[in-house]
Amino acid sequence: MSGIGESIFKFVCPEVVFGVGSRGYAARYAFNTGMSSVLLVSDEGVFEAGWGREVVECLEEAGLHVAVYTDVTPNPKDYEVMKGVEIYQYAECDGIIAVGGGSVIDCAKGIGVVVSNGGDIKGYAGVDTIRKPGPPLICVPTTAGTGADVSQFAVITDSFTKEKMCLVSKTLVPDVSLVDPETTCTMDRGLTAATGMDAFAHAIEAIVSNGSSHLTELHATEAIKLIHTYFEKVCENRDDMEATVGMMLASTHAGMAFSNASLGLVHAMAHALAGVVDVSHGVCTAMVLPYVMDYNMAAAEDKYKLAAEAMGVDGDDAEWMEDMSVEVGKLLGNIGESSGLREAGVSEDDIGGMADKAMKDATIVTNPRKPTRQEVEMIYERAM
Repeated sequence: MSGIGESIFKFVCPEVVFGVGSRGYAARYAFNTGMSSVLLVSDEGVFEAGWGREVVECLEEAGLHVAVYTDVTPNPKDYEVMKGVEIYQYAECDGIIAVGGGSVIDCAKGIGVVVSNGGDIKGYAGVDTIRKPGPPLICVPTTAGTGADVSQFAVITDSFTKEKMCLVSKTLVPDVSLVDPETTCTMDRGLTAATGMDAFAHAIEAIVSNGSSHLTELHATEAIKLIHTYFEKVCENRDDMEATVGMMLASTHAGMAFSNASLGLVHAMAHALAGVVDVSHGVCTAMVLPYVMDYNMAAAEDKYKLAAEAMGVDGDDAEWMEDMSVEVGKLLGNIGESSGLREAGVSEDDIGGMADKAMKDATIVTNPRKPTRQEVEMIYERAM
C-alpha cells in the first residue's frame, strides 16, 4: 500500500445512501437538492421492470413535476443526450434523476453538461473540459458494476465515428447516489456477470493506476474481497440477497476507487473494442483483462500483489502470480461467453484501428506501463 503522507491526493464522491429500500428516499433528496421539476432518465427495460415507474410515483406523490425520458440505449449515443436536453428544457426542469445502469447514468450526466454549458456533448470529450457544474443529479443505480453513480466519468458514443468519448470532470460527480441492492434483482445472469466483471476491472485498474492513493487502494481492495466472495454466488443464485448486497457494495467501492485513481489499458482497449463488436462493456473488459495484467505485471508487481492478497492468495508464496491467475480465471468463467476476440467477431484487419483508438483513450494515461501502439496490437493479438 502506498505510504501514508508520501504525496498529496484528492478524493471526490457523492453522498451515498446504501441499503435495501434506499430508492424510496428519492423525493426527500430531490427536495434537499432544490428540485421542483425533475427530468427522470431511464431506459425501457428498467421502466418495464418497475424501478423507474416506482421512483416517478414517489416523486409525484411528494408534489414534484416529473418529465420522463427513456430513449437511452446501451453505450449511449450523442444524439440521445441531445434529445434529453431538449426534453429537459421544454419541461423547464431544474434537476435530473437517473434510474438505471451505467448507460442511463452516463446519458443523464451528459444531459446535465449540455444544459449548463451549451453546445453539443461531443465538444466535452477529454479531461476537465467542462467549466460549469450541471443541475442537481441523483442516481438510483440498477446494476452492480459500472460505478457510474459515484464517479467523475461518463462515456458517450459518437454516432458518426462510432468511437467512445470519455468525459472526466469533477462536475460529473452526482450529488446523491441511492444505492439500493434490490434494484439489481431483475438483472438476468448474463448482465449480472458482465457488470460484475466490470466492477472487478475497475478495482484492479484502480490499484495499479499511477494515480492511486491510500484511499483508492482501500476501496479497491475491499471491492476485490467482496467480488471474490460473492460474484460466483450471485451469478449462480439470483435470489441470494446477501450476495446481491455484497456485489452492490463492491460496485460502490470500486466506483469510488477508479473515479479517483482513474483506470488504464484494460478500459482503453475495451472502449476501442466496443466500436467493433456488439458486446457489452463488461464482457469487453473481461476479454482483454488477463492479457493486460500480464503486460503490466513488470511495472506494477507490488500493486498486483495487493490485489492477489485481496483474493485470498498468499503474497509471500513464490507462485503467487500463478495463483492469482487461477483466481482471476475463476471469476472470468462466470461470464459464460467466449473470451476470444475472433469468436466475438474481431478480424486481424480490425486490430490496427482498435490500437489507434486505444492509444487516444483518456484512460490510458494512468496505466502503470506506457505502451506503444505495437504493444497494444500485440495484446489484442494475444486475446484473439
